[in-house]
Amino acid sequence: MARPSPASDWSDRSRELAQLLARCGLGDRAAFGSLYERTSAHLFGVVLRIQRDRAQAEDILQEVYVNVWRSAQGFDAAQSQPLTWLTSIARHRAIDSLRRAQTQPQLRSVHGATDADRDEENLLDQVAADDPGPLDLLGQASDARALSRCMAVLSAAQRQSLALAFFDGLSHAEVAAQLREPLGTVKSWLRRALLSLRACLDGAVQRDAAREG
Repeated sequence: MARPSPASDWSDRSRELAQLLARCGLGDRAAFGSLYERTSAHLFGVVLRIQRDRAQAEDILQEVYVNVWRSAQGFDAAQSQPLTWLTSIARHRAIDSLRRAQTQPQLRSVHGATDADRDEENLLDQVAADDPGPLDLLGQASDARALSRCMAVLSAAQRQSLALAFFDGLSHAEVAAQLREPLGTVKSWLRRALLSLRACLDGAVQRDAAREG
């Protein structure tokens, strides 16, 4: 197996990503937002090649970045380049999702619809893949008052789901277990909460820009 090249031989991009990971390890949310912006398109492609369902792939990508945020301190530049490390996390998460799906039976209701069918009905308003992701939005929300106002418009269930998923770092399945709610319901709460947050935060950014202009 070829040994990883020393950091001195890395490209400027690799060195920049390594610096962002180091800052993430220290709890720097702005660095995390920058890391997401620079790598999410690549990692989404990695996930989508394994998990072909786009909605599932988006869920997995969110879990990947929660994992990155929690484990950034463990990145070792002597072992691998940053994007290689990130890609490995994404690939393992995607493979794990396929394994979980194979072990979880599809429960049918009295009307014959599976949980997956109901998920699709509940999740019509999906977040587009090329829009800023939820972690990106949270990382960019430097104005605590704006974020607080935007969170206030969410329902209690949406706020609780969002807090568990993106601040406590739980997977969607873990959030569902914590709240004792169906997985499809929790996913629906999270997606609608993120759509609402995006609209609200975008409005706050536009208002700030108008004031500065």
